[in-house]
Amino acid sequence: MDKPIALVTGGATGIGAACCRALAAEGFRVGLHYRRSSQAAQALRDEINDSFLVQADLSRIDQIDAMVANLKDAAGRVDVLVNNAGLAINADIISMKVEQYDEQRALSRGIWYLTKRILRQFMMRSGAGRIINISSVVGHTGNPGQIAYAMEKAALDGFTKSLSQEMVGRNILVNSVAPGFVDTEMTGELPAEVKDRIMANIPLGRIGRPEEIAEVVAFLATKGSYIQGSVIHVNGGLYGG
Repeated sequence: MDKPIALVTGGATGIGAACCRALAAEGFRVGLHYRRSSQAAQALRDEINDSFLVQADLSRIDQIDAMVANLKDAAGRVDVLVNNAGLAINADIISMKVEQYDEQRALSRGIWYLTKRILRQFMMRSGAGRIINISSVVGHTGNPGQIAYAMEKAALDGFTKSLSQEMVGRNILVNSVAPGFVDTEMTGELPAEVKDRIMANIPLGRIGRPEEIAEVVAFLATKGSYIQGSVIHVNGGLYGG
């Protein structure tokens, strides 16, 4: 119970699962959050011995409150929060329905509220913490058919920069990691012509691996003591910031 605690949202699959593994390797006890991927979450929990599961729909304030209460009982502290949970509803501006847009944007509210609760319940009381937000290259470059998603990710980087300034003097570091196109279920749903266009613009000539994003997250969680309010781009040269 003396181990530091890292909470990774959307931790059951993709980048989130890679972050859980990387943080566990760095000596953290990992809180693995999931919404619906219960089988994948349990499998990862079985793989990572020193970990525990928490479930919540981050668009629901009541479920976030319940999750924070569970964290207090299960861990008693949160030293690192990785806001990784993401949602991409792909549609052009003409065909996207208001309900789809609202569903996409509801996650941003959940990220804001969860971070607020983690700060008040744990980090500000302990006088230390690290918050790592997983944004995206499309928040900087844009991407056709992903306007709402790009807006969410651009806002997340704005959240990072503003929150880092609010945390001045509190020993709480807040940074973003902005992946490029990474081999996950989300990018696997992109049409072949979109993938071909993306690949043509990546100087390293390939999409990234979840582990390559997790390496940067683990660095920010354990080192990077002079990095604050930054957006670190990990995209194979697709965008330099």
